[in-house]
Amino acid sequence: MSETTRSTAAEKEEANKRQRAAVDQALSERPACSGGSVVLGGRRLAYQVDAGFVPVRSGTLGESHGEPDAAIFMTAYQLEGEAAAHRPICFAFNGGPGSASMFLHLGALGPKRVRVRDDGGMPAPPYRVEDNPLSWFEHFDLVFIDPPHTGFSLTASEDARKKAFSVDGDVAMLCEAMRAWLGRHRRWGSPVYLCGESYGTTRAATMAELLCEQGVALAGLILVSCAMDIQALEFAPRNDLPYALFLPAFAGTAQYHGCLKGPLAESADAARQAAQDFVHTDYLSALHRGATLTDKERDRIARRVGELIGLPAAVVEHMHLRVSDFRYFHELLRDRGQVLGRLDARVAGPMGPDRKREWEFDPSIDALVAPYTMAAMDYFRSTLGIGESEGSVERVYVPMSEQAHKAWNWNRGDGQGNSFTCTSTDLARAMRRLPHLGVFVASGQFDLGTPYSATDWSLDQLDINAEVRARITHRYYGAGHMMYTREADIRQLKADLADWLTALPR
Repeated sequence: MSETTRSTAAEKEEANKRQRAAVDQALSERPACSGGSVVLGGRRLAYQVDAGFVPVRSGTLGESHGEPDAAIFMTAYQLEGEAAAHRPICFAFNGGPGSASMFLHLGALGPKRVRVRDDGGMPAPPYRVEDNPLSWFEHFDLVFIDPPHTGFSLTASEDARKKAFSVDGDVAMLCEAMRAWLGRHRRWGSPVYLCGESYGTTRAATMAELLCEQGVALAGLILVSCAMDIQALEFAPRNDLPYALFLPAFAGTAQYHGCLKGPLAESADAARQAAQDFVHTDYLSALHRGATLTDKERDRIARRVGELIGLPAAVVEHMHLRVSDFRYFHELLRDRGQVLGRLDARVAGPMGPDRKREWEFDPSIDALVAPYTMAAMDYFRSTLGIGESEGSVERVYVPMSEQAHKAWNWNRGDGQGNSFTCTSTDLARAMRRLPHLGVFVASGQFDLGTPYSATDWSLDQLDINAEVRARITHRYYGAGHMMYTREADIRQLKADLADWLTALPR
C-alpha cells in the first residue's frame, strides 16, 4: 500500500469516527418537548411538540441491526388527549434533493407559519413565525422529517452518507425513520399520510410502494409541485419532452408580465390553453421532424412559439425552435434588464451589468430562504427549545444542502441508467396494490421548476385503469412552486385538502 493510499484511508477512518461520534451524541440527547395551541375551524386545539433524533439502521426489514447509520431529526405535533392516539398522522418533507422540511413546516402545514409577501418578493426583516389559522393540524397530527444532511440530521459514516445521497437509499432511510417514529410513539393504530414537495414527491411516490411492501398501507398521498418523471423536467440533448411540456407555463408567464399581444394578452388561462393546443397539434411533430421541416414550416413554428411565449421569432429560430428554461429566464425580460424567477415566475430580479446568459441567482427562491431560515432558527431555539436540553451541543441547521444536491445519485436499483429518474411507476404500482389510497396533487401555475403542464403529462401516463385513476385529484393555484406563500392559495389549498379528505373511502 502506497503512502498516499494509507494517508487517504486514515483520513477516511478519522472522518468516520467524527461522524459516528456526532450521531451517537445526537441520539443520546433528550428530545425537546413543549406545548402550544392554535385556533382551527372555530376550535382551539392544544398540542404537544416533540423534536428530536430517530436512529436509522442499514439492512432490509427485519434484518436491521448494529450501530445506526444516521440520526434523522423529526419535529412532531400531536393533539393532546387520550382520544388522539388513533388520530390520522401526516409525515411531511421537502425536496431539493437537499432541502430541509422547514418550508412545508412553517409555510403551510404547521401550527405556525412565516408571513411572506403575496407577490413572491422578499419581505423586509425582521422575520418571525405567527399562528397559522390555515394549518393542516386541523386534520392530522404532523411529523416533519429532515433527510440526512439537511436540518439537524446526520449520517454516521462516508458510506452511509453516500447511501443517503441516492434515490433508493434516501427512500429506505426515510421509511425506516417513519417506522421507528411510529413504534416509539405507539401510533401504529393511526391512518398514515405522506406529504412531499418537489423532489419530496419523487421520494414519496417510491415510499408509498416500499412502505406497502413493509406492511404499511398509506391512507393518502399529497404531492405538492410534482417531480416524479425527471425526463419531463430536464432540458438535455435529444430530450424534446420538456420543450413541449414547459410551453404552456411559459405562455402564462409571458401574459403575466405583459409580453403578449392580441387575444393571448387577455388572460393567462387563454395563453396557456393556446400553447397547450399548439403543442398537441403542431409543436411536438415539428420537434420530432427536425431538419426535415421546410424553411416555410420552420418559420411558421418559430413565429407561433414566439407569439405564445413573448420572444422574437428570430430568437426562437436561433434556438432551433427549442427554448430551454434557463434561456427563457434570461430572454423574456432582457429588455428590462431582469431575470425571471424559476420557482415563481411572477418574480423578477436584476441582471448583472454585462447581461450574461448565466444563472446568477433565482430571485424567487432567494426571496424565501433567508426569511424562512431566520424565522425557523428563532422558533426552534426560542419557542421549541431545540438544543437547550442538558447535554445538547450547538449544531448548524442546514436549510438547503448544496453538497447533497451536487452529489446525488439518480440511478435506481442496480445502478444502471441515467439522470432521468422515474418514480411515477412506483406510484402506479402502489395505487394498484392499495385500493383505498387517494392521491392529492397541487401545482402552481407560475412554477417553472416543476410546471403544472409537466405534472399533467406525468399523471396522464400512469399505468392505471379508470377506476384507479378516479382516486387522483389535481388542483391548480395562481402562484409558483410554493403556492402556499400566497394568501389566496394557501386558503384554497386548505379547502381543497379538506374536500379531498372528506371524499376518501372510510
